[in-house]
Amino acid sequence: MIVLSLFDGMACGYEALKRAGIKVTKYYASEIDKHAIKIAMKNHPDIIQLGDVKNWHDWDIEKPDLIMGGSPCQGFSFAGNQLAFDDPRSRLFFDMMNIINYHDPKYRLLENTPMKQQFIDVITKCMGVEPVKINSALVSAQNRVRLYWCNWEVTQPLDRGIFLRDILEENDKTKLVRSGRIVGRRINPETGKREDYNKGLPIKQYLEARKDQKAGCITTVKKDSVCIQIGEADIKAHDERKRVYSPDGKSPTLLSASGGYHQRKVAKDLENWRYLTPIEYERLQCLPDNYTEGVSDTQRYNMCGNGWNAETIVNIFEQSPFSKGE
Repeated sequence: MIVLSLFDGMACGYEALKRAGIKVTKYYASEIDKHAIKIAMKNHPDIIQLGDVKNWHDWDIEKPDLIMGGSPCQGFSFAGNQLAFDDPRSRLFFDMMNIINYHDPKYRLLENTPMKQQFIDVITKCMGVEPVKINSALVSAQNRVRLYWCNWEVTQPLDRGIFLRDILEENDKTKLVRSGRIVGRRINPETGKREDYNKGLPIKQYLEARKDQKAGCITTVKKDSVCIQIGEADIKAHDERKRVYSPDGKSPTLLSASGGYHQRKVAKDLENWRYLTPIEYERLQCLPDNYTEGVSDTQRYNMCGNGWNAETIVNIFEQSPFSKGE
């Protein structure tokens, strides 16, 4: 099988193909980030790197059986500015469509972030198939909802019941950050609005008073305080980067931004939390330990945030006709 992977990153797609047992005779990759290319070649040295997708007219390649990619999503994402096709990064989607239309491969796969329906409709019309929405929380310890357009039928993977506690490193040496007081956050049942309450109450006292209620996550509000999320407390998306998550829950979606409050955090106990390690980021993306080793930690975090969840893609490939030799 000949594969062309656009916006290939660190080759999570190739990792998934191998894991799904699909024989690849040639794997062409288009990528421009030198760090991602270095990691892709470390793990899959037979990749044929093609360079910038904008130069696709100059490529001398065999006709691909599968063209796949996740065009940059910053212009589409609800977390971004919603510029959509006016964003130069999002316009790269049309380069992908030009390549697909030119080669007319038997199989095609596009991944992207949830977005406004009007943008979904444009992509769906171009791809000729409706997207499938899958949350990688079903196969990993990370909430990562993505849309997948592919020209074969895909069903949801089974829930494997994986939580943060299942992917944490043992005896990690990550610096602890101590936090000695909490600010509770809940939805007021009378007004329906989010509110803070019990400011300054010690964590242990706070939880003891509410031991019959389940704490969902711990959220930093200020440098020296945290918030225990009780029940269905509503914490807006822009506060997500401040959250410290319970090991009994799921990580939020990994982002390409790293450092400071952007880096995902986990509670060690009721008064201490720490940042997740690069290996834990890899595990959240269902990659082998040290898959991204060889570049700085900042680049490792960025690559994981930009990458595909490998087991989600394995599930998609295993349902494809080419997994059965068709």
